[in-house]
Parts: sequence; structure tokens; C-alpha cells
Amino acid sequence: MSDSSDDPSDPLLTLPESLRDAFKEPLGPVTTDAAALLEAVDETRERHGSPDEAPPRLIAVGDVVTYHLREAGRVPDAALVDGKTEREAVREEIATALSATGERRIPVENPAAALSAALLDALAEALAADEPVTIEVTGEEDLAALPAMLAAPLGSTVVYGQPGEGMVRVAVTPETRRKARELFEGLAGDTAAAYELLDVDPDGLDGADAE
Repeated sequence: MSDSSDDPSDPLLTLPESLRDAFKEPLGPVTTDAAALLEAVDETRERHGSPDEAPPRLIAVGDVVTYHLREAGRVPDAALVDGKTEREAVREEIATALSATGERRIPVENPAAALSAALLDALAEALAADEPVTIEVTGEEDLAALPAMLAAPLGSTVVYGQPGEGMVRVAVTPETRRKARELFEGLAGDTAAAYELLDVDPDGLDGADAE
């Protein structure tokens, strides 16, 4: 854990200007069809889940994504919400629906274009929980899909919003983990501490597909 004098809501990792364009590219297929997306989630679970890892999870990053998955009948195992979409407040019906849910909630602070220790710690806790968890972010959760791809078990799916296009679906496979690791390690800050908070061995990520 970090030094007690450190504020866990301070940025641990930040997105450098040079990487901003890379992060705008969707990391998986984009769809507006939540039902079809959930079929693909189940297929990913069956195809890529590993007996050596925990059961696959469904992680939703963003209020609108979380809302659409719930409306389609699936409660994400971990949801990260910040009350905003494209930096504007979400529609009242979405805010109301999400605030009325009964899942355990973990409040964290996380700056824009950054990842705080508090968010990474909460994400690891949510992925380890037996019941669905909602992480309520004060600030922004715009980079949270990346650590989710690294920390979630193989066969999991991370879903996040692509502005103006729809929902991006990322199947957690050895290949997508490698891509996520490359981007994650391009962030500025203490990557080693971030991996520790996520309970992820970065060396194990590359060996995940050694059959």
C-alpha cells in the first residue's frame, strides 16, 4: 500500500499527451445492441475462461453502459459510474435507475485522464467480491477500462462507451491483455505500485497463453 502521507485520491498514473490519440481508438468491437453484446459476453466466458483463474466477470465502465446492460437483463459484476457521459450529466432516468440499485457501493475519487490508488484498490476489491459492486467515482472513470482488462480473469468482458458510437466490448484474452499492458505501461507514474494494488503480476500476463 502507499505511504500513509499519500492521498489515495491523488493520481497514481496519468495519461501523457503523446498517448491521447491511442486511447481514443476502441479496443474492441463497437455496438449499440446490448442483447447481442451480452450473447458475445457469454461466448467469451465459455471460450476463454480458464480453470487456473477466477470465474470470468462482466465489468461496465460508465453510467450509460451500465444502464443499458441492466436494461438488457444483466447486472455487471463490477460497474464504475461517475454521473456523467461525455463530460455532461447523464439523463435523469439513467441517474435515477442507477441510484436505485441495491448493490454494494464503494465511493472513490479519481481525476480526469488519470488513475488513482483509490480507484485501482476499489476495482480489485470489486473483482474479488462474490456479489456485484458499484464503484461510485467522484471525478472521472475514463481510463478504468484499462486496469479492468489487466485485473479481470481470462474470459471476462470489459464494456465501455465510445463517444457518439456505442459500447465497446473487450474480451479479456491473452492478446487483449498484452495490448492493455502496453498502453498501461505507457502511462506516466508508478506502474509497479498500480500492479500491486490490482494484485496483478505483470510477468504473468505474458505467460497467460502459454499452452
